[in-house]
Formats: sequence, C-alpha cells, structure tokens
Amino acid sequence: MPPATGLDLAPAARLGRRLASLLYELILALGILAVGFLLPHAVLGMSGGIALPGLFLLAHVFLLLGAYFVWCWRHGQTLAMQTWKIRLTGTGGNPPTISRLVLRYLLAWPSVGLGFGLLWALFDGDRQFLHDRLAGTRLVSGPP
Repeated sequence: MPPATGLDLAPAARLGRRLASLLYELILALGILAVGFLLPHAVLGMSGGIALPGLFLLAHVFLLLGAYFVWCWRHGQTLAMQTWKIRLTGTGGNPPTISRLVLRYLLAWPSVGLGFGLLWALFDGDRQFLHDRLAGTRLVSGPP
C-alpha cells in the first residue's frame, strides 16, 4: 500500500522478492570484494610484503561496497535488483538524491546487519525496510 500522499506511485516490491534480491546481493558482494579488495591486497602482500592495518582494511571494504551500491542505486538498480525486477526511488517516485543514497547505505549496515530493519518490514504498512523509511527511499516493482 503506497503512503498516503495522494501521488500515483509504483507498487512496493513484495517482501519475498526483496529478501531474495538481498541474498543474491550478498553473493554479488563477494565477487566485488574478491576483485576490489582481495586482489589488490594480495598483490601488495606478495610483491612488497605489505600488510595494511585492520582499520584500513575495514575502511576499504566499507568504501568499496559503498561506492558500488551508491553508484548502482543512482542508476536505479543493482544487478540483483534488475534480476528481481525491483528498483529504488524516492518516496515521491522521483530518483533519490546522492545524499539520500549515502544515508540509505549508512543506515543499511545496522538495519540489515542486526536484522531489526528487516523485521520492521513485517509491520510497516508499505512493507519497506527501516533504512528505506528513514532515508526517504522506496523499493518498488518494475524496471526503471
């Protein structure tokens, strides 16, 4: 059910499809990390004997995934979202701003990681995740 704004909005993507997309997204993230994280650090370690400190490694993962997700969301969909025919919009149906996308990414870590944002969707009237509600974004059905 769309929010009570009176706007003609695309229907919200069903929860099962969004969860399936999320699982697929985790598999894709492993590939992104293999190429963008493991490969450069393996080359640094093998060629120069360089091992970076743990905090730097965590920041690298966080920024690498952030760049991937924000870039894909800015274009409407990640590969997993394309597969499951889900797209990201602002609450009014317009494309979300970069600041909303960055906020969504930052909020998704505790929301998805701790699980309470996913549980929120069970009780939300539009079945949206908590990080979408807080960031002013919506996951809707259909191609861009």
